Amino acid sequence: MKPLFHKVPVKLQNSFSARHDVAPNFGTVWHYHPELEIQYVIKGEGVRFIGDNINNFSSGELILLGENLPHTWRCNEAYFQSNPELEVEAIVVQFLPDCLGKDFLNLPEAYLIPKLFEKAKQGMVIQGKARKKMSELLISAVNATNLDRVIILISILKTLAETTEYTTITTSQHTFTSSTESDNIRLNKVYNYTLSNYKKEISLEEISSLSNLSVTSFCRYFKLMTKKTYYDFLIEIRISHACRALIEDKLPTEVICFECGFNNVSNFYRHFKKVTGMTPLDYKRKYLNKP
Repeated sequence: MKPLFHKVPVKLQNSFSARHDVAPNFGTVWHYHPELEIQYVIKGEGVRFIGDNINNFSSGELILLGENLPHTWRCNEAYFQSNPELEVEAIVVQFLPDCLGKDFLNLPEAYLIPKLFEKAKQGMVIQGKARKKMSELLISAVNATNLDRVIILISILKTLAETTEYTTITTSQHTFTSSTESDNIRLNKVYNYTLSNYKKEISLEEISSLSNLSVTSFCRYFKLMTKKTYYDFLIEIRISHACRALIEDKLPTEVICFECGFNNVSNFYRHFKKVTGMTPLDYKRKYLNKP
């Protein structure tokens, strides 16, 4: 679906934004911006949407997003409803590719930086020793001033450019440069309704009516905007929540199946393997390191 353009606020005396967010949630608007973004989740869990990827996130995750890569983080509502005093916490650094000057990127010593920015267009999950080093640098960036801020940003870019400890997020580059207001309103309404109601049966008639379109027009429109059918999107949402429940390891797989909106176990298993490439049991073993 087409995302909203977001204007990243940057103080006039600063060349990039570095902030420490503590809030009830990370926001729910599907958006993009020309700035690259580093997000380090200190506290929080839920589902993140980046480009064509839907996956779970939890505390400690550190991600680099390239310019104009659409994204949003959706917190686990049930978790926070049962713990109303909880808040999410993250450090977010946002910067334009040429915030250090266009000549900087042309320096022979900086040849890895443009390569990093190209890789970031698919999104990168930073892992291992690089993540630990990055988390320390990001914390320092929030309170740094004057030249110290620039030095820390260069250290961050150096760490990201040199590391091999990462995985890419999207299957291909998914960047946006424009969207209409009507598209934004309509698709965000569909998006938010689906996230709030994925546990129940959602008919095409119901979701089409929400969009003020006929079923045929809605199906054509949604496929044009997202490159997938609405039911494919709905199944991906359900599977992402199933993955989270499997990792939490509190409920039997058969119960998770119905909790996530599937009406029979065999259907759940089939869709789970199609989306993740493995069975629910294999997925649980992989992430819980169970034999």
